[in-house]
Amino acid sequence: MVAILCLGVILLVAYAKAVASSDIKVVCGKDFIRIKWKISAELVPNAARLFLGTCMATTLNVLPSGEGEVYFNQKLADCQFQRLITRKYVTFANEMTYRPEPRSKPAAFVHAVQCVYLRPPGIVPSSLNPGYGVSEGRGNLVFHMALLDEKLSSVAKSNVITLGALLPIWATVEQKSHQPLLLLMEECVATSTPELHAGSAVHPIIGNKGCLLESMTENSLFLPRYQTSAVTLVLQAFQLGHGEEVYIHCKLVAWDPDALDETNKACHYKKESMRWELLDDPSNSSICSCCDSTCASRFKRGVELDHGFSHFSVLGPLIIMDPSDSKANMSMESVPAP
Repeated sequence: MVAILCLGVILLVAYAKAVASSDIKVVCGKDFIRIKWKISAELVPNAARLFLGTCMATTLNVLPSGEGEVYFNQKLADCQFQRLITRKYVTFANEMTYRPEPRSKPAAFVHAVQCVYLRPPGIVPSSLNPGYGVSEGRGNLVFHMALLDEKLSSVAKSNVITLGALLPIWATVEQKSHQPLLLLMEECVATSTPELHAGSAVHPIIGNKGCLLESMTENSLFLPRYQTSAVTLVLQAFQLGHGEEVYIHCKLVAWDPDALDETNKACHYKKESMRWELLDDPSNSSICSCCDSTCASRFKRGVELDHGFSHFSVLGPLIIMDPSDSKANMSMESVPAP
């Protein structure tokens, strides 16, 4: 059973919306969230393994029945909430999880929570930022890709990046009424054009069904997940050509978290161990071994998958500047933040 709790907030926030199960009650405030999570007696001894994003519970109340009530009182600026800004709304999204095993293992329970507010005047919608892309795919899923700032806390305010600097790219899918999905970046290439053509010169980033090729030669990697529906890719900024704009084209796949295999995975190369590692379960990294050869494909582009959905997204333009180039320095100074 799904309940919808609404809270009107005066000032800049016109309303907030939170979705919860019968055992998870959510209240969204102006800049905070309060959650009451009722848990069984069996879970009470393991209440420390319950999380809101990266935050542990604030308090635990053990009931006479032996059941427990776990409370989270947190600011929306904490716990690694993801903020999405559209023309009308500001959405703060996170996940409630139960993790009886180390964080490298998938969570035993995942429940998405959101607080949605009317967008206050003065906040620029992310969709108007050249470092942000949003598109709707099959199954009414909405996919986003964004360039993040250095703190990985929000969408970058400028699309100008210094050559060699870290380039954090965040992708997510709005799951809506779907069961929890795992977002994967199956293929990504960089090009100087917003559209891919048969003769386009491309720089491969991710290929072979989820292998981060850039991690073999550069300081590129996938960051640990805190939400199955989002993934953060960190690249080392590169130039395609002197002064050329860069567009990142990615095939995103929203997949069944329990159906990882050689054709649906997120793998990066660990130079210290000289082996490929599976982002979502390093102990099962053997499925990444095909990254050195060919990972078999069972599906064609643009079709609905047995366990998920795929979609193509584009991020850009990004402007990669060489700091040793005096003209580039002048250009960087002249490009205002949007």
